[in-house]
Amino acid sequence: MSTLTIRLPADKHNRLKILAKQRGISMNKLMEELSTMALSEFDAFTRFQVRAMKGSPQEGLQLLDKLDQQNETR
Repeated sequence: MSTLTIRLPADKHNRLKILAKQRGISMNKLMEELSTMALSEFDAFTRFQVRAMKGSPQEGLQLLDKLDQQNETR
């Protein structure tokens, strides 16, 4: 396990302490959870970019048109 030191404005640090306390977890656990969320978002975005590069813009637009047509009939 690694150690990370970060600098935060005092007000943000206090708000994070309140959030951790409200969730009943330590600041360390809160930072671990927040970093997991950030990495999950990053991974999802990266997967999206890879898939988008493999796809066809024309096919994508056709799918969006099809979706629009389906929504109009509802």
